[in-house]
Amino acid sequence: MSDDGPRLPDDLQAERDRVIAELESRVARPARVGVQPFVAALALCGALALLYLQRADSAYFLSEREPISLGAEGDYHFERALQNRYATLHGTPTTRGAYALDGQQTVVALGARDTPLVLWRPALPTEEWKGGSVPPRPDQRAFTVRGRLFSREGAPARYADAFEKLDSYGEVHARWLLVEGQRPGADWVAMAWLGGLLTFAAVNAWLLLRGLLAVRRS
Repeated sequence: MSDDGPRLPDDLQAERDRVIAELESRVARPARVGVQPFVAALALCGALALLYLQRADSAYFLSEREPISLGAEGDYHFERALQNRYATLHGTPTTRGAYALDGQQTVVALGARDTPLVLWRPALPTEEWKGGSVPPRPDQRAFTVRGRLFSREGAPARYADAFEKLDSYGEVHARWLLVEGQRPGADWVAMAWLGGLLTFAAVNAWLLLRGLLAVRRS
């Protein structure tokens, strides 16, 4: 007996060496899935976070295309109002409005008299305004408008200043915001982003699962 201990028969020793070599080769071989499970998990979490941030736009895109009627002068029905839905209203504008630039377009936020509503719409040709100048009185003709309805609590942060300015004018204390012109099913750019994110999330979920199975087999 040698100091190295008993030696296996030659055929068993050769099989043992072959198995060890194969296992070492598997460990050193790059993963076939292209990315490691940790990377796939990180990408999946990022895609899910972006999908969560776009949940309101996605829900509106798929919502009912027939507008909720909020009524007209003397017969308003704000008990029908629903967050993030398409709605219509006939009303009379307040005498003051808040003007702003939205990209290259001038927009105005004004109240509808005798309602708890702020209307956000593009400025009319009669409402010419340049930044820094005294804002003109909103066009005083009655209007019928359709658009995306938000509660004050659920409105995006970009509209907070419009609510505050209309409050300070004292003609209306708004609980709702109607953004003119936004129809369900119309924003295909947002839906293209949504489709891309869903595809990206699905691919990375598949890569994560496959990577975990590969690790388990190893």
